[in-house]
Amino acid sequence: MTGDLSGPAIHALLADGTTVRVRAVEPEDRDQLHRLYARMSPENLRMRFFAVSPRSAALAADHACTPSGPGHRALAAELQGRIIGLAEYDACDERGSAELAVAVADGQHHRGVGTLLVEHLASAARADGITLFLADALSENAEVLRLFSDLGLRVTRRTDGPETRCTIALDQDDAYLRAVEKRGRTADLASMEPLFRPRSVAVVGAGRRPGSVGRAVLRHPRTSGFTGRLFAVNPHAHALLGVPSYPAVAALPFPPDLVVVATPATAVPTVAEEAGEAGVHAMVVLSAGLDPVQAQALLTACRTHGIRLVGPNCLGVANTDPALRMDATFAAGHPRPGTAGIGVQSGGVDIALLEGLARLGIGVSTFASLGDKYDVSGNDMLQWWENDGTTDLALLHLESFGNPRAFSRTARRVTRRMPLLTVDAGRTDAGRRAAASHSAAAATGTLTRQALFIQAGITATRSVGELLEAAALFHAQPLPAGTRVAVVTNAGGAGVLAADACVEAGLVLPALTSDLVGDLLAVLPDGAAVGNPVDVTAAVAEDELGACLDRLTAHRGVDAVVVALVPTAVAAATGDDLVRAVTRGPAARRSPVALVRLEQDASVRLLPAAEGGEIPSYAQPHAAARALAHAARRTAWLARPPGTRRTPEGIDPPRARAVADQWLTGHPDGGWPGPRTCAELLGCYGIPQSPWAWAETEDDAVRAAEHLGGSDGRVVLKAHWPGLVHKCEQHAVRLDLLGEAQVRSAYQDLRTRFEGLMTGVVVQPLAERGTELLAGIVQDQVFGPLIIFGLGGTATEVFADRAARLAPLTDLDVHDLIASPRCAPLLFGASGADPVDLDGLEQLLHRLSGMAENVPQLAEADLNPVLATPGGLTVLDARLRLLPPRPHDPYLRRLR
Repeated sequence: MTGDLSGPAIHALLADGTTVRVRAVEPEDRDQLHRLYARMSPENLRMRFFAVSPRSAALAADHACTPSGPGHRALAAELQGRIIGLAEYDACDERGSAELAVAVADGQHHRGVGTLLVEHLASAARADGITLFLADALSENAEVLRLFSDLGLRVTRRTDGPETRCTIALDQDDAYLRAVEKRGRTADLASMEPLFRPRSVAVVGAGRRPGSVGRAVLRHPRTSGFTGRLFAVNPHAHALLGVPSYPAVAALPFPPDLVVVATPATAVPTVAEEAGEAGVHAMVVLSAGLDPVQAQALLTACRTHGIRLVGPNCLGVANTDPALRMDATFAAGHPRPGTAGIGVQSGGVDIALLEGLARLGIGVSTFASLGDKYDVSGNDMLQWWENDGTTDLALLHLESFGNPRAFSRTARRVTRRMPLLTVDAGRTDAGRRAAASHSAAAATGTLTRQALFIQAGITATRSVGELLEAAALFHAQPLPAGTRVAVVTNAGGAGVLAADACVEAGLVLPALTSDLVGDLLAVLPDGAAVGNPVDVTAAVAEDELGACLDRLTAHRGVDAVVVALVPTAVAAATGDDLVRAVTRGPAARRSPVALVRLEQDASVRLLPAAEGGEIPSYAQPHAAARALAHAARRTAWLARPPGTRRTPEGIDPPRARAVADQWLTGHPDGGWPGPRTCAELLGCYGIPQSPWAWAETEDDAVRAAEHLGGSDGRVVLKAHWPGLVHKCEQHAVRLDLLGEAQVRSAYQDLRTRFEGLMTGVVVQPLAERGTELLAGIVQDQVFGPLIIFGLGGTATEVFADRAARLAPLTDLDVHDLIASPRCAPLLFGASGADPVDLDGLEQLLHRLSGMAENVPQLAEADLNPVLATPGGLTVLDARLRLLPPRPHDPYLRRLR
């Protein structure tokens, strides 16, 4: 509900976790608004109207109900059907400014009602072209003045006698977004307290049948030692498993903090409504198979009564805090207490993760099976783990993202404090279809998700197994300082496999320094080969191997050590335990150690170290190498500064939006504008284009060619008609034309082949030689604008050599975009060639990023080819797609 306040209402959280409904004020609200003001204390009325004036209050209520339009907007906050707050603006004569007024009901102050309303009103105002709010307040009205100053927006004050004039700039800069995030985090955490720290739990649907889900869930809190009160809800029993049972939620002795629902789908909406009326604030719905009507009824009940919801179609939730020991799942066993937070969307994956972590001995802090994710999401889980005081490793498996830009900002903050591991699920078309079908949410492309993961510092693995392998290393070992790995082995073949695996994972096996070589030779048996890999031979003794590892892990030229061991008869005969040599090392080794044992049955184990800690042991060298590579990438990400956004000079966003609006006026369904509109839009952002001319006749083409022909007079003709996107595939381009005869012949050929379609041709000079690149924009319906860069020209689809980052781009994002494609060496000057204009290339990507952010009508941009040479950049061909904008503020606080 942004920009168009006549759209559907949304729900959001107040500071104390209460759910309110935010919606546009309607004429039917007049009586409610009159009551809002009538119930205010005289002091509150004086602060609002500068006098105790019932008439002013009545007029204000009437005015708020006038029809909304760009010059007047009014928003109400509604709590269980009662309006508790009002915010409105009226446009001033001064263009771009509006008068702001806020009113909050008595008894509802200090809950964030006014702040939430102003956030939403400011979002609508931005969409209407309002850039400033003006507000008058009594100078003694500290509360409203604090409300304005704490918004995170730039506020200036001017005091005149008893009144203060506040000017509030509505720029949505990073400081404002941080303030909104902080308020959202406070509200979110408060709302999830009854979900993850319940003092009482009721299981609805617990039956007598031993194999039922409800009975299994009822048993789990008892056997886990839940310290709170536990109830069953079953109309046919007085007690189940020794737990008191009641016929309905309303019959319980008091409203429980958490209700777990394991009933048939048909009964779920009724249970939710009953729980809401009883005052329940958290619910986990295990039931699956809700049809659309039942699903909507469930969500409506939860929103109306302020219930935070996990599920439906999930395994449950757990919190292993020893003071709580709450396991409300139907997993096979209880998660052991620990510091790993788990949030999973798929029921099968959450069981696999729980069992995998149990095998490794990694304990869990909080577990949530999110299921169909109607409400509580991955973003909620990140904020909980960030603030629970326990979690230091986060594992997420998400098949969809509800608000990925908000998720990205949260993840960037959280990953500075703890590793965040995920599985990149839905990498293929088949996988995306499966994710969308069983999670009822939008699935997104591989490039888009990878951009999110890279920019947010998320460790993305390709399988649950790889996730567990990486989790074992992150849990047990320090991060490597870099990518330099030493491989140690007692069998040459195992060392070769480990070395190959490390290099293939992107790690480096450096030559060992002479001083380190000398140290190793002094402690290893005769015949040891001290290169990299270090072959300690089958004759190595336990103490010798331990001494070797101590020296490698302490050396500044080695960032990590992979030890590949095979059992030998020599070690068996001497009683040496080479694995013990690995695990007995110093507890605080500088560099991480990963063990590889090819005979190991499990893919990964955690072996206890003699002096404290654990050593990860892998069955395959590729698993150890992948885990170390993930850890090295995290090190590099943590070392990077956040990056800065740049606003290029010479851009004109208002003009660009006006050009787009003008074209859309004649094309209300959107589409692909012609060359003139495309050139004008690119010109608004200073994007360099090859000279061109439009020709609708053969003679026009000849004259344009004479005017545009370069030093040798050669030109290009490109046919055009509305909707033409891929000119080369249609053979609608004629190259290297010299002289009037060739131009006329080419024009006649294009006109003949595309008769009835072609509306004209674009004439351009033949470009010089250079590297052909692709730069573009895709407005993803879920993730927002995505900037794409890579190899261009006719080979772009064949090689698919491209990278992507989510806008807005920082300077570091731009550098990554340029360096990531396989063609990057061509840009930096491979084989002695001069590098292309890298500054110009960076400028182009920054300009595209600004265009993607500032022109909401731009659905797609395809600049291909972009000719890059040492002397500069030129866009040779551009296609843009415009669509009527859908007002949407991705950072606005709201529940899913």
